[in-house]
Amino acid sequence: MTVRAYAVERAGGPVRRYEYEPEPLGPLEVDVAVTHCGVCQTDVGAVDDAYGISRFPVVAGHEAVGVIEAVGSAVDGTRLAVGQRVGVGATAGACFACAWCLSGRQHLCAEKDDLVLRGVGGAFATRVRAGDWRYVHPLPDALASEHAAPLLCAGITVFSAVVRYGVRPTDRVAVVGVGGLGHLALQFLAKWGCHVTAISTTAAKEDDARRFGAHEFVVADDLLQGDGGPHADGGLQRGSGSFDFILSTVSADLPWDAYLAALRPHGTLCVVGVPHGALTINPLSLLLGEKRLVGGLVGTPKETRQMLDFAARHDIRPTVEAFPAARLDDALDHVRHGRARYRAVVEF
Repeated sequence: MTVRAYAVERAGGPVRRYEYEPEPLGPLEVDVAVTHCGVCQTDVGAVDDAYGISRFPVVAGHEAVGVIEAVGSAVDGTRLAVGQRVGVGATAGACFACAWCLSGRQHLCAEKDDLVLRGVGGAFATRVRAGDWRYVHPLPDALASEHAAPLLCAGITVFSAVVRYGVRPTDRVAVVGVGGLGHLALQFLAKWGCHVTAISTTAAKEDDARRFGAHEFVVADDLLQGDGGPHADGGLQRGSGSFDFILSTVSADLPWDAYLAALRPHGTLCVVGVPHGALTINPLSLLLGEKRLVGGLVGTPKETRQMLDFAARHDIRPTVEAFPAARLDDALDHVRHGRARYRAVVEF
């Protein structure tokens, strides 16, 4: 069954129609006919070879929603069936045999199947194949397909950070960046029960941030200057220890010491955006107050199912801009230049 895909044949090149014949379906594999696919900054990085690891031609796309077309002989038929609406996210399989997989931490598996690293085989296509049925997620009826797609990478990335690092409903938290990741993080944390502050370089995003659930809004320069921003008590002054948890969702190189200083003792600064350069910090920023600087990845199958259920139950939805497949180049360029408000989704 020929797969009709949209490929980029050289770094930064245009999208071209591309066809390939997939291998025979394996016993654990699932083929999904794609109806919607989110466009992530990581997709732009793949087609531009920003990370130096792309294998051309590249068929990107890793936030796929569609309908199951075929299942392998060993797929659990009580969980998945032909015709079912499902999602396939950034990771489409793991070995389920290593120490990480056996302990429920499949996101750390060295053999995991990352769609963005496949070269040909991503979800900007009529069909995408999941390497393991456990990474094919039935979607709650309450989630429309165009809203479910961005949750499969952006949504689970921020949700899993909240779960893994033990954020509590009583915590005071901050989200750095009101963008593709940040606008979802604000919603998840607000519904989690936290007091949420949005930090942005753009004052014009305040209304959106508050609509997404932020209780406070701070322009990043106010944090650096230590004037306290809009907090009456100056709670964002440098060294004041305002937050239990700060989630950085941006790709910018930040003044990390300033953000660590804004944490309370035992606070956590979690980085899920990919900065352009090295993270440079003063060791005392961590040692005094016993603070933590950690990273975050997309979630496990269990976390993804929890996230989808939580989003459906609490009416958490990405704000999306839809593009037909014929305008995939425009969608990639929209994300490349930071114009998406707040996630681009391609309809096939």
